[in-house]
Amino acid sequence: MWDVFKDWIFDIIQFFYNICGDWGLAIIVVTVIFRILISPLMHKQTKSTHAMQKVQPLIQELQTKYGDDPQRLNEEMQKLYAEVKFNPIAGCIPMLLQMPIFIALFQVLSEMGSRTQGTTYEFYNLVPSLVTTPSQAFENGTFVPYVILMIIFAGATFLPMVLQQLNSNNSAQRKQMIIMAAVMSLLMLWISWNSPAGVLLFWGASSLLGIAQQQISLRMMKRKDAEQEEAIEIKPIEVDVTRKAKKPRPKKKR
Repeated sequence: MWDVFKDWIFDIIQFFYNICGDWGLAIIVVTVIFRILISPLMHKQTKSTHAMQKVQPLIQELQTKYGDDPQRLNEEMQKLYAEVKFNPIAGCIPMLLQMPIFIALFQVLSEMGSRTQGTTYEFYNLVPSLVTTPSQAFENGTFVPYVILMIIFAGATFLPMVLQQLNSNNSAQRKQMIIMAAVMSLLMLWISWNSPAGVLLFWGASSLLGIAQQQISLRMMKRKDAEQEEAIEIKPIEVDVTRKAKKPRPKKKR
């Protein structure tokens, strides 16, 4: 079943190759289509992250107040999530749904050289061979295009995590996440050293498109938040004044 799924993905890439005549461009076209299809999931994931950032100050207050009582802290956290309608698991579901497709694409592009014979798999004149790894290119002396793909591959992993922390008011958490992102980027550089250039092209293009989708979703949410705040400020204060019935004045005795 898994091999059939991978064959189906390869057939799609080959279909666009027959149209545009370039494997690199075919990979980018498939990546764009893939990103469009999962855009609702990405929007939901970004919405979950944005909601988490909004409730972060409240979470910190609860952690400070009930830090010595884990059970009470958990209860208060659940109440907070229920009040703001936030589900911590919701942000993980889109990523889990994407992983099988990412893995299949990764494997297909890694096996590209053995699927068809007599093809150079070049990306116009930019990358000589999409089935060659940076380590192999280094031995052949055509290293520069592969270094650029490695940098995009690693940087596109680092950048989304940094952009997510720009709106965070927690400086300690922001610093921790940036350090984590830097470590992950170094790990991605190490992984990319022995990854085919086609995989690096797909992942880099997919990550850059994901960043664009993330920023569009964040702008939409911030605009909605601003409109809601403006509506609260502009809404006139309604004062319910109930006039008391006048009591009849006592008549003076003559």
